[in-house]
Amino acid sequence: MPKLSTSQKTERALLLALSLLLDKLILFQLPQGGSISLGMLPVIIFALRYGPISGCLLGSLSGQLQLFLGGYFLSPWQFFLDYPIAYGLLGLAGLATRQKNLSHRPVLLAFAIGLASLGRLVAHTLAGILFYSDYAPKGSPVWLYALTYNAGFLIPSAIISYLLLLILLKKIPRLLIPGYNR
Repeated sequence: MPKLSTSQKTERALLLALSLLLDKLILFQLPQGGSISLGMLPVIIFALRYGPISGCLLGSLSGQLQLFLGGYFLSPWQFFLDYPIAYGLLGLAGLATRQKNLSHRPVLLAFAIGLASLGRLVAHTLAGILFYSDYAPKGSPVWLYALTYNAGFLIPSAIISYLLLLILLKKIPRLLIPGYNR
């Protein structure tokens, strides 16, 4: 992991807390788990500021703490897929950090959030296929059920996060610059 300064560690802790808080402010809850929330946005912002490795580590920690704040798991493998791996993959947004001036590149920001959300979707879908196949309607392919179920909350969360990030960048254009503190 890249060495972080004290202010970056403080920022990481604050964004982690914000991620956990925003994840509890649920806009819509699905019956078997999963919800539309903004919990992934602080992790994505951190990943865009400090890169994919730092973002993945923060996301993984966020996922683990999600479990302790109301999650559940059926087996250790499902725990890893649905919590540290799924949330950790949000750090993939940091792959876009090689580009300069991201605040003026809305298509690149959409790609970064889309990549992060796709990573999380793959992990949750795999967990759905392996551990929640009993919920699939009779005659429906389990993979299709797991994919559509998880996409049902992840796509709206990604769209809302993207729109909110664009608004934040209009107000704070240097938000994604590492080390910038307002």
